[in-house]
Amino acid sequence: MAITRADIPRALIDRLDELARQHDDLERQLKDPAVLSDHRAVRDLSIRKHALDETVGQYRALLELFAERDELAEALAGDDPELAQLAREELPALDRRIGEQYESLRSSLVSSDDRRITSVMLEIRAGTGGDEAALWARDLLQMYTAYAKGRGWKIEVLDISEEPSTGGVRHAIVNIQGEGVWAELAHEAGVHSVKRVPVTETQGRIHTSTATVAVLPEPEEVEVEIDWANDVTEHITTAQGPGGQNVNKVATACHLIHKPTGIEVRMQESKSQHQNREKARRLLLARLYELEREKAQAQRAQERRGQIGSGARSEKIRTYRYQEGIVVDTRLQQRFNKDRILAGELGPMIELLIEQETARRLAEL
Repeated sequence: MAITRADIPRALIDRLDELARQHDDLERQLKDPAVLSDHRAVRDLSIRKHALDETVGQYRALLELFAERDELAEALAGDDPELAQLAREELPALDRRIGEQYESLRSSLVSSDDRRITSVMLEIRAGTGGDEAALWARDLLQMYTAYAKGRGWKIEVLDISEEPSTGGVRHAIVNIQGEGVWAELAHEAGVHSVKRVPVTETQGRIHTSTATVAVLPEPEEVEVEIDWANDVTEHITTAQGPGGQNVNKVATACHLIHKPTGIEVRMQESKSQHQNREKARRLLLARLYELEREKAQAQRAQERRGQIGSGARSEKIRTYRYQEGIVVDTRLQQRFNKDRILAGELGPMIELLIEQETARRLAEL
């Protein structure tokens, strides 16, 4: 059956119209001489506009097809029999194009919000497995670093807790910025399990260790409101290292507590108190933003009997089997080459995860 304008839900039209307005506003800003003189602003606005290009372009293409269909309908109802016959012959092909364009638009729409987020906080924590878990967390950090570099993204280590005796990583937080960063890395949230013989194992036994990955979208500050003076308690202390010894004697580490939610953030990687405070505030904003996202998603889940973005930290998403040389993603139920994945060649797997998530969201529209 041919799709008409009336078949498109009003809420969907309103959403598409809003995205088109945002796209036009970004275009106007990018032509403003005051903006053009700020290279960072130009870069950020260009990335945000590019994230909307596909969806807005497809929406406007669909509107053009509907306008063309209206013209054919007028010809069919007109007094010119030859023109009416020509319109009758062209109509089936046009209806097929409209149907294909509408499906393509829907696929683009359900991922448009993801593409607009261009900065994430990626947090890795060693799980079960002692020193081997810390080594595994280090390997995951190297894997994501390699993938990000291959994508041309910017990486900044915000905080890291290392084990000097083994070279492992107990906890690391990195900020990754770039086009498509949230759309691609959001699927990495969860428990990553590894099965291998630890370097400390003398009898060749395979051990299972885990590390937890959390990926938080970093919001623009206007998206999250915090009353820093009344809702946040700040403590400035000396930085602490493994075993509790002082890393330095100067009070530079920043510990923030958001009193309404109880969320705590500690940052000590930098030797500058100011830099640690700035990084801690960014992480707190990201965690509060994620908390609000989860609340909204849970509400939608109750209404639709499904949850968007169900990548909970407690969920095991992937197992890396060293003896077999494979990586098994639980959601895809597919195997991938271990060496390539750990070298940062995540692209093919991430593409499949995005396709899977897009199909799921389309089914819920």
